[in-house]
Amino acid sequence: MTNDYASLTYLVLLLSAIAFWFFVQNRASLSKLLQQALAWGLIFMGAIAIVALWDDIKGAVVPQQSVFAEEGRIVLPRARDGHYYVTADVNGAKVRFTVDTGATGVVLTQADAEKAGIDTGDLAYIGRAYTANGEVRTAPVTLEEFSVDGVHDRNLRAFVNEGPMDGSLLGMSYLQRFSDIRITDGALTLQR
Repeated sequence: MTNDYASLTYLVLLLSAIAFWFFVQNRASLSKLLQQALAWGLIFMGAIAIVALWDDIKGAVVPQQSVFAEEGRIVLPRARDGHYYVTADVNGAKVRFTVDTGATGVVLTQADAEKAGIDTGDLAYIGRAYTANGEVRTAPVTLEEFSVDGVHDRNLRAFVNEGPMDGSLLGMSYLQRFSDIRITDGALTLQR
């Protein structure tokens, strides 16, 4: 603790000496020096404010999914890349999906499947899927728990892709569980 006070005292003395030297060297143009010091001080304070408020700023700049579980409604904002993303609890693990109306089923990457407790080494890759990148092998699985912030499903049929994927896909086998799928004002709304 005493070492902290000594370090603080040394730092204050050093900064005071540097400030005194700048004052003596620039006494002829003191107003310009004060303007520059004020500008740098404001920049520093702005940077501190951004760091302190980053979570709030990020929430406003990058809108998040909204779920109204009692109404059975999920609202997904369009991302900057034009896609819709949803984060779901799969067997207790958070998995981010790209909503893909062109995909027949729910398709997990191997990494996401393992995160959800599925042993990908024991899977039988007996299925075939035809993607924009060509044919890939898939293994059927059942997701015991699938939840989007209170909108629950059980025993959801899905597939694990054997090949490389950028991310997991949420296809029509899940989307057809909703009675209304609508895109308005840059948001995808799923309503049960």
